[in-house]
Amino acid sequence: MSCSLCLSDVCGLALLSRMSLFKARDWWASVLGEGEEFDQGCLCVGDVDNSGSGYDKIVVGSFMGMLRIFSPHPAKPEEQMEADAQLLEVQFPDPIIQVEMGKFVSCSELLHLAVLHPRKLSVYAVSGTAGNVEHGDQYQLRLVYEHNLQRTACNMTYGPFGGVTGHHFICIQSMDGMLMFFEQETYAFGRFLPGFLLPGPLSYCIRTDSFITVSSTRQVECYRYETLAVATDADTRQDSDQQSKSSGKRLTADWTLVLGEEALDVCVPHTSSAMSSIFVLGERNLFCLKDNGQIRFMKKLEFNPSCFLPYGSVSEGSTNILMCNHNNMLLVYQDVTLKWVAQLSCVPVAVRVANFPELKGLVVTLSSDGHLQCSYMGTDPSFFTAPKVDAREVNYDEVDTEMKMLQKVIRGATKTQDILPRAETEEELTLTAIVSSNLDEVSCAVIPEMNGMPVPSVTVKVKIKSRSAVQSPKMTVCVQPPLAVTQDQFVLDSMGSGCELVVRFSAFLNGHYPPADLCGDIAVSYSSATELNPAGIPRVSQCKFNLPLRLVCYPSSAIKNAKYKITVDTNKPPVNLNEVFPDFSEKSENNESSALGFQLITGSKVIVLASKTSQRYRIQSESFEDIWLVAKELVQRFDQHFASLGVKDFRNSFTGPIPLPEYFETVDHHFELRVNVQKYQDLLSERAVQFRAIQRRLLTRFKDKTPGPLQNLDTLMEGTYRQVIALADAAEDNRERLIQAFTRLQSATHLLILLLSLWQGLGSEQTAILEATLLPLLQDTPQLGWEESVDAAISHLLKTCLSRSPKDQAISLSTGPLTIPKDTSRLKKHITLLCDRLGKGGRLSLTSEANVPTTVMMPAGCESIPEPIVEQEEEPRLQQDSAKYIKKKQPSKRIKSKSDSSKESSREKKEKDSGKEKDSKVSSKESKKESSKESSKRESTKESKEPSKDKESTREKESSKESGKEKTKVSRKSSVKVKEKKSDAGDG
Repeated sequence: MSCSLCLSDVCGLALLSRMSLFKARDWWASVLGEGEEFDQGCLCVGDVDNSGSGYDKIVVGSFMGMLRIFSPHPAKPEEQMEADAQLLEVQFPDPIIQVEMGKFVSCSELLHLAVLHPRKLSVYAVSGTAGNVEHGDQYQLRLVYEHNLQRTACNMTYGPFGGVTGHHFICIQSMDGMLMFFEQETYAFGRFLPGFLLPGPLSYCIRTDSFITVSSTRQVECYRYETLAVATDADTRQDSDQQSKSSGKRLTADWTLVLGEEALDVCVPHTSSAMSSIFVLGERNLFCLKDNGQIRFMKKLEFNPSCFLPYGSVSEGSTNILMCNHNNMLLVYQDVTLKWVAQLSCVPVAVRVANFPELKGLVVTLSSDGHLQCSYMGTDPSFFTAPKVDAREVNYDEVDTEMKMLQKVIRGATKTQDILPRAETEEELTLTAIVSSNLDEVSCAVIPEMNGMPVPSVTVKVKIKSRSAVQSPKMTVCVQPPLAVTQDQFVLDSMGSGCELVVRFSAFLNGHYPPADLCGDIAVSYSSATELNPAGIPRVSQCKFNLPLRLVCYPSSAIKNAKYKITVDTNKPPVNLNEVFPDFSEKSENNESSALGFQLITGSKVIVLASKTSQRYRIQSESFEDIWLVAKELVQRFDQHFASLGVKDFRNSFTGPIPLPEYFETVDHHFELRVNVQKYQDLLSERAVQFRAIQRRLLTRFKDKTPGPLQNLDTLMEGTYRQVIALADAAEDNRERLIQAFTRLQSATHLLILLLSLWQGLGSEQTAILEATLLPLLQDTPQLGWEESVDAAISHLLKTCLSRSPKDQAISLSTGPLTIPKDTSRLKKHITLLCDRLGKGGRLSLTSEANVPTTVMMPAGCESIPEPIVEQEEEPRLQQDSAKYIKKKQPSKRIKSKSDSSKESSREKKEKDSGKEKDSKVSSKESKKESSKESSKRESTKESKEPSKDKESTREKESSKESGKEKTKVSRKSSVKVKEKKSDAGDG
């Protein structure tokens, strides 16, 4: 049997243990017109034709001036929707703002229809005549009276104003804030609302005989009808001063309540004569107020409401609320408790409750585009029965094959899962950047000369080729400062399929310090039209380009001595540097192939020396960070040179030591400038406070009627002003120096990363992690600086993938807000520890299986210090190697404990072959239970030197004995030590 739920039964839903989500069941629906618009005032329900049957009709008006009256009833399943559900349709010349039913005619107590137009209020009588033929009944709309309005109307409300019985009066709110009162066929009076800006919702409270509205100041205002009646006449708007001088009382609100948000609707349901509640629907909250302005309750909404309707509840003292939102949902609340949720087919702008012949308590909703729907909440039974499945034999081989294939697909999908979708194999727009091999004949640099050397520029040509039609492409060029380009923004014309476009610009040096990177980025944003989106989907294509080293330095003579030096090793015989750097060997003063000089335009001189006897190359300079660009270029050109010769096993390396002291000098200089920024800011604040205080005192002296001496306040203000200007200049100079220091710090960090990757042979993934750790910022900001960011990143690596063992890994990593540190000692310590862990074979990884030993290529002359890795199962060969290593060196506590476990496993293996019983396992157990750390150290050291010749059977027997024998094991400890010494001497 089918189940339906009327509004009178909704209160029974409180017994539900959980909230269910159903679709609202359609009882009757219709689409009104085409291209018409509707709002919350365009719907009302009631017995408009006074038939006396107790059933309602639906009256709908539209902004197009169309008035329709419906008497809905469902069609039979075998028949289509009957057309006689629409009783009347009338076209008016003016838009319909609101329709209401009430007793609006003085000589009759029947219901009449009030239709509000922008400049007119019309009251109609609807009557029906029974038909004698098959066409059915006929309905007519007769005008009773109308009022021409002097002001443009916004909305209206009605009720028994002043306590009249048997009749309803009408109040219309105009767009300029005037309340116009009509006592049926007569215009009574008009009043302007004080402080009016924009009209809001309007409602009438019968119990207190007052009007409720929400003003543009986002507060609820209540005006009594008696106060409005005796207030100053408002036939013409007057100022408040003029109103106070004229006759009558000034209009004031009975009470107000601040909401803090705009109100969508106000409703005062007449459920009880003892009390009345005022419901205000806000943009994010539902408010229920008492008639004296006090808040009864408030409900915070998790959605954007569109309309609501309070109505009487079966439970005494509570009110049910129908609420619709923009998610096509209909929600039923009992006060603040959600009782039911149903899904609608559209977003309603008006909701009402109506009774029809076959079903009472139907929900009538109207959308903004004219979807009129009558629905009820509940479920319909499902008579679907699943068909029987034909039993057939299962081919398990095929099932296993399919399962393996699906598991392979799942594993591949989980490994390659990305946050962003993968790009298509062939992009719609292809970018190709070509950097000219020669410098521009006429430089485009803004600063033509620096340090006595001309500043060159180089042309970059960008080819843009479209595979399909693209709309409004825009190109952006980005280079790292102090590099600059002649134009960084290009607005291009739309391109068709197969079109090609060439854009040129020049890059040059535009600052008095060397750049940290010679790479540039090009991005083109465009729109690509599709069938579903003809306007175009935004897309971006990118490419990179590398500027030549010749752009920032000139060839120079080589010097043999310098302050900072690093050495790069190769595995191939030395090459002629003039062949590797042909663009710098042309103007070199000496033609020696073993030395080459690079003079940075805004930096120091960098020298590259090639050893004649070994495979080493030395890079030296008077500035540590200036080595970076030349070292990077040297490594890249070596790779290109040997690749062109067909050499596949060429490798660069660095034997150390890592120049951390030199690097820390750059870090300290940058940090000092950051500290100076805060100092200058504090000094400027103090001087500004002092300057304002002097100004106030001088102003007081100048305003004094009795002139007095200034007591040198003018001299003090002038001196303070000069101090403020000097501090501002110093702060600006410090800011520029900080920008340069950060760029030099970037260069030094790039050099450190290069040396670490060459030292440990790091792959591209590990190098990328190292770059993200040491270079997390593109620029310094007052809120977040390089030191605290790098310290947090390195601390994360030391607690995860670079921890000493998996047991030491942090389970949960939590950190507070990053602030500028007091000094750089902690940062230096962490950077040193990072290099030490990498030197000992640490592996950089972002996965959970980061602490896994890997084979690390070590350069000649360097020996790694192994750290223990605790695992559940270890290879016997690795155990023996670690045991031999422990005999040679004094191990740490962790190495000792690991060697004990490896000795025990090897000892168990030999016990099965020899079949001899010994009690040396007693000491092994005893050493674990001793509380003294000293005796534990001595015992574990002796066990590491003892040969593995014990039995597993002895350990199993001893573990199964009672705890009373534990004492006898302690007494035998000394004899075991003697046996260990004898066996040691035997081995010797």
